[in-house]
Amino acid sequence: MIAMQYSFVLPADYDMAVIRERIATKGPLLDSLPGLVFKAYLYADGTEHAYAPFYLWRDEEAMHGFLNGPAFAGVARAFGWPSVKTWTPWHASVGAEVREARFATRSGAVIAPYSALSELRLQEEAFAQQALAQGALAVVVGFEPVTWTITRLCLWRDAPPADAGQRYSVGHVSAPASAPVAGR
Repeated sequence: MIAMQYSFVLPADYDMAVIRERIATKGPLLDSLPGLVFKAYLYADGTEHAYAPFYLWRDEEAMHGFLNGPAFAGVARAFGWPSVKTWTPWHASVGAEVREARFATRSGAVIAPYSALSELRLQEEAFAQQALAQGALAVVVGFEPVTWTITRLCLWRDAPPADAGQRYSVGHVSAPASAPVAGR
């Protein structure tokens, strides 16, 4: 699997109704995209305005098919050429009710040099299990060894815990995979 996200920071006076309408119109178009585990259409309209979709792909071919295709070209035309971040998941749990997500949180950490990566991975697995126990519908923990970072994404039906990280609203979840994904 591969996790992927790009983000567009929008001006403070940007009309976020445009983003919500875009999500409502374009979101269902990926509901049956082969190779996509899920795409969460994330946006923030608090003190910072952002559009930041997050994807979990079955494999790199599915991701490349999207990035090389017309849907991504449309996003780039509308908002600009984004930096696309990718991670190898250390953990990915996607429950059957993931389409009911209305909130998301994202947090991260820099990995200290010479860290015991196997121990850190176990700690991240414990984080994922705790988030699931708190009601998360999906948890992805991504590992990126170029910048040595961890990224954690959780999708929630109800408002997440206050200390869960950067908060987003979820406008739509495309999840064509019929079976839940669990574990490492």
